[in-house]
Amino acid sequence: MLSTAMLADPTDTLPPDFVVIDVETACSRVSSICQIGIVGFRDGREIFEYETLLDPRDEFNAFNTRIHGIAEHHVVGQPSFADVHGIVHGHLAGRTTVAHSYFDKGALAAACRVHDRPAIETRWLDSVRVAQRAWPDLASHRLGLLAQYLGITHKHHDALSDARAAGWVIVKAIDHTGIALDEWLAPPRKPGPAPKPAPDGPLKGERIAILGEPRDGPLAARIAALGGRIVSAVGNTTTMLVIAGRAPFGYSIRNSGAYRRAEQYRRLGGTVRIVSEHELGLAAAS
Repeated sequence: MLSTAMLADPTDTLPPDFVVIDVETACSRVSSICQIGIVGFRDGREIFEYETLLDPRDEFNAFNTRIHGIAEHHVVGQPSFADVHGIVHGHLAGRTTVAHSYFDKGALAAACRVHDRPAIETRWLDSVRVAQRAWPDLASHRLGLLAQYLGITHKHHDALSDARAAGWVIVKAIDHTGIALDEWLAPPRKPGPAPKPAPDGPLKGERIAILGEPRDGPLAARIAALGGRIVSAVGNTTTMLVIAGRAPFGYSIRNSGAYRRAEQYRRLGGTVRIVSEHELGLAAAS
């Protein structure tokens, strides 16, 4: 594989909203980068891609090769990280850079040190954290499973494909939540305390967990106004799990920890009910 850099539209010279980087390493030393993939995104679309194999100037471990398929003979004649540092710096410096976990951030910093190149100053955004916030009820936020769930074409442990998939996770998270890129860069807001239940109402005596909204959100406020007590998690005293939105419930809901715990308590003879926000409103009104 030769180094490649490609613009989706060669006449498009506007900067990206964010770039995504993924690296593969030759051995346990994170500085041993043997492949880099970078994809630029603007306005919810890809505008450029860059990928290259690298000679890591280090040994190849058989374990790493089994993961990504890159061996020592694949990188003969390829540039070192020092050779492409300027290209990577040009794509990342001063921009928002996405990586799926901060492994790539650490690998890039280590490679700069080992190859005696200046650190690349960029604003990092972890797409794992974004996915956890956008789809909190998924059982896993690994990139391969996210790509499958979101319908993203993906070849795992290929640096360019991984970078592209992580970029589309960001695009889809923005579309799904309405949270803009700048807001994702800010620390997530910690939910405040649950509202106190009204002294009376159709939900008096109910201990209710909520799935899909924070405990201080509008759904919690409506439940508390009807006399229901908000609990932080599904337990053996929970009487109801309310799911924000309408049934039928999708994959992410049915495979969430809260939903599965409620189902387990039901199988063991518990009385916890699983209802949608819409069904709760109908029940409270009757």
